[in-house]
Amino acid sequence: MKKSVVRWIAVLAAVVGVGTVSAAQAQPNYPDKPVRFVVPYPPGGGTDVIARIVQGKFQSVLGQSIVIENKGGAGGSVGTEMAAKSAADGYTVLFTLSSHTINPAIYPKLGFDTVKDFEPVGTVASLPQILVAHPSAPYNTVAELVAAAKAKPGTLSYASVGNGSPGHLAGELMKLKTGTQMTHIPYRGGGPAVTDVMGGQVPLLWVSIPAAAQHVKAGKLKALAVSTLKRSAAFPDVPTMAEAGVADFEVDSWYAMFVPAHTPKAVVERLNKALNEVVADPDVKSRLLAQGSEGVGGLPETLGKTVVQELGKWAKLAKDANIKVD
Repeated sequence: MKKSVVRWIAVLAAVVGVGTVSAAQAQPNYPDKPVRFVVPYPPGGGTDVIARIVQGKFQSVLGQSIVIENKGGAGGSVGTEMAAKSAADGYTVLFTLSSHTINPAIYPKLGFDTVKDFEPVGTVASLPQILVAHPSAPYNTVAELVAAAKAKPGTLSYASVGNGSPGHLAGELMKLKTGTQMTHIPYRGGGPAVTDVMGGQVPLLWVSIPAAAQHVKAGKLKALAVSTLKRSAAFPDVPTMAEAGVADFEVDSWYAMFVPAHTPKAVVERLNKALNEVVADPDVKSRLLAQGSEGVGGLPETLGKTVVQELGKWAKLAKDANIKVD
């Protein structure tokens, strides 16, 4: 009798275990309800702009509505933590910026682990940061800006979309490479930062091109340089920082999709397949290019390697430039 009971318990445990795995991994009808894209920045910034460019095509490919939820704060950490703690079922997707690999280097405590708490889906797009100023600023080149900063150390300030953003790192790298003193003014997103620079409250801004493109083209901001090794196709007349006289300067930013850890592999593969189809769409490619960005795509594993490599890269820069956030 005892042997029969033990055998029954073993069989029951095995069945329950198999059922749990099957329910988690199969999901043959995924997605069968709207998918939420958590954008950890306010509306109007570069991340939000890129998410909305691909939103429509994603809806078409997945056959479900894509709901964008902006959750800004702490350089993207607030929304990222919310996504990390969401159900691992593929219905919450973190749509974020490369600050994802910067924040661990400068924030002493985060409510998530960048590697352990997320599964990479794929890279959506990459683009430079752009250094812009108010049209009335008394400098039109990086050399003139550096001269002005050295003439009155500590009096100039620059804005970014927040602590830990690529723009923040670009500004600190600029200070380090040029030997200048400038004050960083962190905002809660690209939209508010751009508005204040256009209003004259802050003289300079390092920001992703999508957040500033229309304003530069309209003459409401003037562009001084881009942060990558090659010029932006959207602004071919704007020099790179290296061309502007600042050697060994590169801050490349990207937008990518992640899901909470332990999301079923089949769901990750479905999202990755959709992502690659979306960024290959001619209309999406054209709209991304108009914002100065290029569609990327690729495998989840490629994004995973990028995350690990950049965690080390930004940790070194944060140490060298003594970048800290309380």
